[in-house]
Amino acid sequence: MGPVTFTLEDEDFADFNIVQTYNRILASDQALTMPIAAIDSLVELLSVSTTSTISETLEVLQTATATLKYAIPNSISLSAGTDLFTRFLVATLQRPVSGAGAADFDTVREHLVRNGRLFVERAKAARGDVAMWGGGLVRDGQTVLTNGASRVVAALLKKVAMQRWDASRYQVIYVLADEGEEADRGQEHIRSIRAEGVPVAVVPEAAVAHVMSTVDIVLVGAEGVVENGGVVSRLGTYQMALVARALNKPVYVLAESHKFVRVFPLGQFDLPVEQHVLAYKADNEPELPKPKSTRDSQTIVATQRGARGQVDYTPPELIQGIVTESGIIMPSAVSEELMKIWL
Repeated sequence: MGPVTFTLEDEDFADFNIVQTYNRILASDQALTMPIAAIDSLVELLSVSTTSTISETLEVLQTATATLKYAIPNSISLSAGTDLFTRFLVATLQRPVSGAGAADFDTVREHLVRNGRLFVERAKAARGDVAMWGGGLVRDGQTVLTNGASRVVAALLKKVAMQRWDASRYQVIYVLADEGEEADRGQEHIRSIRAEGVPVAVVPEAAVAHVMSTVDIVLVGAEGVVENGGVVSRLGTYQMALVARALNKPVYVLAESHKFVRVFPLGQFDLPVEQHVLAYKADNEPELPKPKSTRDSQTIVATQRGARGQVDYTPPELIQGIVTESGIIMPSAVSEELMKIWL
């Protein structure tokens, strides 16, 4: 049974659709990530809500969050952001609101909206802080290997280039996807990095093992950082980390803390995402029709940015460190960071 969802017929939300709002916000700014767009959507929902109690407000947020998670095939990073934002709002509600009387919930709701918008601004600023902390990892003369069209990795590489008088003192090997939205965004990142004077070589995914001996450090982004310190990232990151470990090359993951998610995968096929990497077929056997989606057609995200690409899971033993907006932590420290948030 699917989660309860908002529909256009809901009395209190006749003019509000959480998924359409999410798509609009995501499409409005190419620099936005899924979790920030989702949080921004929930803030917009709060601003038009007519709830009169804390319990009603939390129920509305939980329903809207469930609707978003149900509508997005790969909702790991989205889930991380919305869950953290809900926890932030609960903590906010536990503190007294100045100027709010016992029956004045409008003041409380306005306080939530203000704090929610502040949360969004801090989340947006986190990318620059990650780039600042990770900048010291890239040294003169080094070769950096990256993939996945990660915005935060691109931000770090450009920041390092701008801070040095000769950007060509380091170079980048960029593993580029063959096609799709990720390939287009990767090309944009390559152009922006080259524009800073950084030499960039572009290689296909099949060449990762071939070029790894020339690499000094591997930098990747993440869809989500899971409880044991592993990461869920674009398909191909796991094999890149395996090759890096075989040749003793350090792998660092760049991820904002709003991508830390309470998920504990046991392997590649234990991820809470809808994807079909394996499709067995014998000779002369017709392909099986794809199963129809059980999702409401009103809530399906049709854009490529919403659907995202396929992902895999890289276990913590292949990761040297995780760069966040608060500093560089070991993968083993992720569970402690999640405990600080949720306990």
